Amino acid sequence: MTTTVQAEATTSAAGPAPITEPGIYDMDNDTYHSHRYALSSSGARKLLPPSCPAIFRYQQTQPQQPKKVWDIGNAAHKLVLGNGPALRIVDHERWDTKAAKAEVAEARAAGAIPLKAAEHQQVHDMADALRRHPFASLLFDPEHGTPEQSLFWRDDRTGVMRRARLDWLPNPRTGRLIIPDYKTCRSADPEKLAKDIDEYGYHQQDDTYRSAAKALGIADEDAAFVFVCQEKTAPYVITVVEVNATARRIGAARNRRALETFARCTATGYWPGYSDDVVPLSLPGWAETRDSLEYL
Repeated sequence: MTTTVQAEATTSAAGPAPITEPGIYDMDNDTYHSHRYALSSSGARKLLPPSCPAIFRYQQTQPQQPKKVWDIGNAAHKLVLGNGPALRIVDHERWDTKAAKAEVAEARAAGAIPLKAAEHQQVHDMADALRRHPFASLLFDPEHGTPEQSLFWRDDRTGVMRRARLDWLPNPRTGRLIIPDYKTCRSADPEKLAKDIDEYGYHQQDDTYRSAAKALGIADEDAAFVFVCQEKTAPYVITVVEVNATARRIGAARNRRALETFARCTATGYWPGYSDDVVPLSLPGWAETRDSLEYL
C-alpha cells in the first residue's frame, strides 16, 4: 500500500506547492481544495453538461461561501467520521437578529459549524442511528480505518494530476476491501437514490475513487465502493448502495471526457461556455404539441 504523507497546510494566497508524486496525503480540507491544478470528481462533473468549462473555471477562482443548507450534512460527517470542524450551538430562538447573526459569523470565522440547539441534537441522533446500523457501523469503525484521506495520482492518458478525498480509508486486511462514502439525503429510498446518482453524478465519484484506489495500490479489481446514505429526518433511515456495472461504465466514460476537456483547456488557456457556435433551438416538446394544434 502507498505510504501516507503528512502535507503542509496552506500558508499563502497562492496555495501550497503542487503535489507531483502520487500518494496518500494527510491534510486538512481547505488545503485539499486549494490544489486546483489537480482535477477532482466534483470538478469533473462541473466541466460537463449541464454545466460547462467556463463555469468550472470561474468557480475555481471564487472562495466557496458557506451555506446553511450544508451545515447538517457537514456536522453529521464530523460526528460519523470523527474528524472535521467543531460544532457550535448558537442558542437563539431566531437567527435573523443582530446578536444571532454575529454569533453565526463568529463561529464560521473560527472554522466551526453553527447549529441551532435542535440541529445539534439532530446530528447526534443521526450519528447514534448510524452506530446502531449492523453494516454501516462496521464500515466506519474507528479501529479499522482513517477518516478524510487525500489521494493524488496522475492520469496515464492525459498526464492530468487527479485528486480525491476519501471519507474513510479502511485499513489493509484480508478479504474484499470495502471503501465507504457517507451521504446525507432527504430520502434513502432506493428508487430516489437512483435519481440522486444521476443528478449528483455519484457514478462519476464512484469511478474516480475506484481509479484512485487502484492507482495507489490500495485496492484491486474486486474492491467495492459503497455510498452510506442517511436521511436527515427521524428515524434517520440508512441505505447502503453500490452503483451497478452499467452506471460505473457511464461514470468512467464521463470522467474520461472531463479529463480530456480539462487537459485541452489547461493547455490552451481557453475555457468555453456551452457552445461556440450558433445553437438552433426549438420549442420544448410539450409547448410544440400544445400550440401546433391551435396555430398550425
